[in-house]
Amino acid sequence: MIPAPAFLANPERFMAFSRWAAPLIGAIAVALAVAGLWLGFTAPEDYQQGATVKIMFIHVPAAWLSMFVYVCMGIASFLALVFRHALADAAAQAAAPLGAAFTGLALITGSLWGRPMWGAWWVWDARLTSVLVLFLFYLAYMALRASLDDETKASRAGAILALVGLINLPVVHWSVNWWNTLHQGASVFRKGGSALDPVYLTPLLLMGLAYTAAFGALWLVRIRGEVWRRRAEAAALRLARG
Repeated sequence: MIPAPAFLANPERFMAFSRWAAPLIGAIAVALAVAGLWLGFTAPEDYQQGATVKIMFIHVPAAWLSMFVYVCMGIASFLALVFRHALADAAAQAAAPLGAAFTGLALITGSLWGRPMWGAWWVWDARLTSVLVLFLFYLAYMALRASLDDETKASRAGAILALVGLINLPVVHWSVNWWNTLHQGASVFRKGGSALDPVYLTPLLLMGLAYTAAFGALWLVRIRGEVWRRRAEAAALRLARG
């Protein structure tokens, strides 16, 4: 068998690390969010979008994280499938609800932003549709895992589905370039530099970091919970067998 990273092969090392890392990263997330929200909601209104532009500070980081979390879930699923380490599988399983939450938030806030800008709560735009497909992949992954009682089969089936879903990520990212869509193109990370004024760019980046840190802290907490759940189930099975 190909040797896996020692961190993924050693749950005890992970549990020791996450015990102090999760609250620390969580505190960093709160500090970044407070700074980002303060700068964002005290920023001047946009000359075209008015106060509606401030939805950006909630919507855009959620959209970023919707894809980032799926990448994390896909990598963890690949490691679980190839190296067959339970911790990598627990990481993939723990990431799915968080990714679904970020994607759902992106869809909801995008709808709130789209209504005054486009005159409709929803349009079957390439970007919106591909993000909806991403949300459905998260739901399908969780439903598939929940429908299988055998942990080994659930791990393998979930990992395969997660890897298949990676195909959708380039569609989400490049949809505004590949098709003529209502959704605006990239305005932060683009060739030639950001199109945003610093008064909007700074709080947006702070919120992006806050969302990322929040995901990191919650992911560690959820992985720890999944490890404890599996240990409890294993102990109960040993007791049942006498």
